Amino acid sequence: MDLMVFPGFVFIIAVAALSLLLHFVPVGLWISALAADVNISLFNLVGMRIRRVEPRMIVLPLIKGTKAGLPLNVNQLEAHYLAGGNVDNVVDALIAAHRAQISLSFEQAAAIDLAGRNVLEAVQMSVNPKVIETPTISAVAKNGIELKVRARVTVRANIDRLVGGAGEATIIARVGEGIVTTVGSAESHTDVLENPDHISRTVLGKGLDSGTAFEILSIDIADVDVGRNIGAQLQTDQAEADKQIAQARAEERRAMAVAKEQEMRAYTQEMQAKVVGAQAEIPHAMAEALKGGKLGVMDYYNLKNIAADTEMRENIASGGNPESHQ
Repeated sequence: MDLMVFPGFVFIIAVAALSLLLHFVPVGLWISALAADVNISLFNLVGMRIRRVEPRMIVLPLIKGTKAGLPLNVNQLEAHYLAGGNVDNVVDALIAAHRAQISLSFEQAAAIDLAGRNVLEAVQMSVNPKVIETPTISAVAKNGIELKVRARVTVRANIDRLVGGAGEATIIARVGEGIVTTVGSAESHTDVLENPDHISRTVLGKGLDSGTAFEILSIDIADVDVGRNIGAQLQTDQAEADKQIAQARAEERRAMAVAKEQEMRAYTQEMQAKVVGAQAEIPHAMAEALKGGKLGVMDYYNLKNIAADTEMRENIASGGNPESHQ
């Protein structure tokens, strides 16, 4: 029984050892490399395993690049892999650039890839330019009419400025600024409608691709629509503001007049109170004058007659007698 178990145990150990050996020594990749005339040793492949580099991610792009005629070596690809780069994408970009006769070195491609840009897409954009469509841009001519403009910008990737160059958002912002400036300098919106290509020529001549990762090939006006009469609207808003200011000033004057009227009314009431108080003192003063002999009885009756005559005249005047106004 023990003799029968022993060979099976040895077989299992042998299979496990062989699997472990094949894992650390990727013989299949080594044979593929030899078949493609790629000079790489088994010890190098084992060293990749020890350095925690996936051999397939290095050997397959190396075979692809060598077959395309690129002067690549294992150390370059392995260093880029350890730096966190996409080795396969870089090799594809180098092959595409080589076929399109675009000058692109491995160091440039690796730097672009590590900078976070898609180097293969950049090479493809250098061969096949990309069209960027701007959003609707609102601009106002000197006569106050608003124009809504949409433009298409044809750009080509600039390989030399991909690292550190501005992106598509900068291109769109600069083109929008150029459109607003060009339309704003036009005397009338009809001038822009008659010659929309004037916007393209003016904006294109400003060198808007400076400092960006792209080269602007053309700027084409896709659509121009007439919007609101901004000048008339501003004048209406100004008139409404002036009206509100005038109303506020009139209300202020009315409030001041009301306050003045209330002040005069209070003053009148105060004077009437003083007159009533003075009239109340008259009988006492006359009594004192009679007692002191300063006023005679006849004088007193004369005063009464004058007061009665004055009261009669006032009654006649209040009745509408014309003589009372003379």
